[in-house]
Amino acid sequence: MWCWPSSFGLLKQLKMENSYYKNLKIWQSSMQLAKNLYEVTKQFPSEEKFGLISQLRRAVVSIPSNIAEGYCRSGQKEKVHFLSISIGSLAEVETQIILSQELGYIDKTISETLLEQVISIQKQTVSLRTKMLYDQRTKK
Repeated sequence: MWCWPSSFGLLKQLKMENSYYKNLKIWQSSMQLAKNLYEVTKQFPSEEKFGLISQLRRAVVSIPSNIAEGYCRSGQKEKVHFLSISIGSLAEVETQIILSQELGYIDKTISETLLEQVISIQKQTVSLRTKMLYDQRTKK
């Protein structure tokens, strides 16, 4: 038999603990940003399919993905590392939104709304990373 009761209980507990990233406001907000950008990029010219559309979508998906991956890591140092990657991806997305607006692919109002979302997530992510770094230093 492949399933031992004690290991099953541990596996169930790990799944529950690791899924808590879904309760993080920054994960939820970054998922919403990703959905919003997917909708917006549907309106981009077809010649951008393998250019800006692809780049923007990959960068925006990277944000909640790295938050989730980091949250599921055991060490504080690893969690901070993945939050840092998310912050870098947020800067990429911000730059690409600005470029998309300057190229006329995104209306200024939509661009401003998306940038507000990006800045809000950046602030929250930097704040969480700073707190984790502080906690990491004070535990030594």
